Amino acid sequence: MSTTTAPRRRKAGSGTLIDGVPRPGRVENVVKAIVLTIICALVILPFVGIISTSLAPAEQVNTAGGFVLLPEGIDLTAYASILTGGVVTRALLISAGVTAVGTVLSLTLTAMLGWALSRRQTIGNRQLLLLVLVSLLFNPGIIPSYLVVQQLGMLDSLWAIIVPTSVSAFNVIVVRAFFVGLPQEVMDSARIDGAGEWKLFWYMGLPLARPVLAVVGLFYGVGYWNAFFNAMLYLSDSALWPLQLVLRTYVVDGTQLGAQDLGAEMSLPPQTTIQMAILVISIIPILIVYPFLQRHFAKGMLTGAVKG
Repeated sequence: MSTTTAPRRRKAGSGTLIDGVPRPGRVENVVKAIVLTIICALVILPFVGIISTSLAPAEQVNTAGGFVLLPEGIDLTAYASILTGGVVTRALLISAGVTAVGTVLSLTLTAMLGWALSRRQTIGNRQLLLLVLVSLLFNPGIIPSYLVVQQLGMLDSLWAIIVPTSVSAFNVIVVRAFFVGLPQEVMDSARIDGAGEWKLFWYMGLPLARPVLAVVGLFYGVGYWNAFFNAMLYLSDSALWPLQLVLRTYVVDGTQLGAQDLGAEMSLPPQTTIQMAILVISIIPILIVYPFLQRHFAKGMLTGAVKG
């Protein structure tokens, strides 16, 4: 019959030692709780202010000087004004399409490249890995990138905001590290059963890499959704602008695109309310998607970073 020995406790200063390991005392726990509460408040309050300002009546926004924390009522005029003209709706659909297509393309290329770099028998494995690592340190620059996009004929095309950022060297390294850490015995047994490289990749590599690919896909998706600089650089046709570039037009230039279509029956809300409403619209899709991928986040990053 086995017996267990209870951990020995003894006081040491303001904390407690359990088997020689210090445990924080009550004061340290209270201080940590206060610090974490302050940090959480600093993170949450701006979001609350953005949502409240977008819903607050125009009179309250004008009286408060442009930022409201607790609205006196709910006024959806700002959302109606930015959605009625069709500019924001079109930009929202463009951003959604670019994000979906770009994320699928980026995940496909990253998974394939990561798998190839993890296989020692790949021709030019070391040279290609060195090229990927060098790209982490050196940027091509704006002018060379613009000239390449121009020579490929992608100016004023949505491919101009997808192709140049379709592969991230950091994400490739993370995926490669995961594939390197897969048990070699399993791969060898699959090869004995007649599986080729493509079958190994499709039926073994990809299913096992779901946590890492979920995290990498989240990175790519957020990047495509929030990207505006490439659109500003490569797209001169405003009909192709994604949501973030339209948001920049509202916030920086102070232009209410499409607001002139509202007519006399609806008065225009304050510019600050318009800006906050666009921010809310741009944030909501990421907030909806993130909870479904959050459970893979820590596991995927730790696995990809530690292995290999």
